[in-house]
Amino acid sequence: MSAEMGARRFGRMNWLGLYTLIWREVMRFATVWSQTILAPLVTAALFIAIFSLAIGAKRGDVMGVPFVHFIAPGILMMTVIQNAFANTSSSLVISKVQGNIVDTLMPPLSPLELVVGYMAGGISRGILVALCTMVVIFPFIGLGVAHPLWALVFVILGAGFLGLVGVVAGIIAQKFDQIAAITNFIVTPLSFLSGTFYSIEGLPNWLYVVSHVNPVFYLIDGLRYSVLGVSDSSPVLGLAVAGGATIAIAFVAWAMFRSGYRLKS
Repeated sequence: MSAEMGARRFGRMNWLGLYTLIWREVMRFATVWSQTILAPLVTAALFIAIFSLAIGAKRGDVMGVPFVHFIAPGILMMTVIQNAFANTSSSLVISKVQGNIVDTLMPPLSPLELVVGYMAGGISRGILVALCTMVVIFPFIGLGVAHPLWALVFVILGAGFLGLVGVVAGIIAQKFDQIAAITNFIVTPLSFLSGTFYSIEGLPNWLYVVSHVNPVFYLIDGLRYSVLGVSDSSPVLGLAVAGGATIAIAFVAWAMFRSGYRLKS
């Protein structure tokens, strides 16, 4: 019996096409590893070194742990989410500027497969950056990982969430200046003002409330629990909030690919 009209001959999921898209995204950042992996590692090391030398000895313990240990998970998550965002947003904008976005849109890939493919590329870069940071930096400051499975979950969730934000930003943006503006005025403030360098318990009441509706706060706090065993909020709550935000932004990205918004015009 012949296939139904409009049915794809390779089934409900184009696994080969999805694998190819993911592999392309991974190789895209792997070929310039000195910029995509080494540079974030150096940046994270500089953050920890500067705060350790300038503030560490004077600050005292935070939530019962040394200040340098307290900020390390926040810096790690900040590095992960910034690189996941950069991976997906730059991939889309470069394709649009160079005029080869059609090479991604023409193959028989559904909107869902496009979303998963780009997100997987961002997650791959985020995991690799996190792994390198943990292996290279954590031993030098005498830090281990209290809950490895939780750490893996929050790194994947953080990279996935900001990777999807990068997909949406890359679709909206028409040039590199617009992506730079989104990075400078949205992604970076979210990274710095979500408990990376401080406990939100000391914030004014209004800012304390605002922090609790920010998904990035839960990502940083969840990874802090994973590494140190202490946190400002429950990791289960963080998982629920960050997971819900990830699903929501994934739906937005899917709708954009499905409609061809700023991609086919």
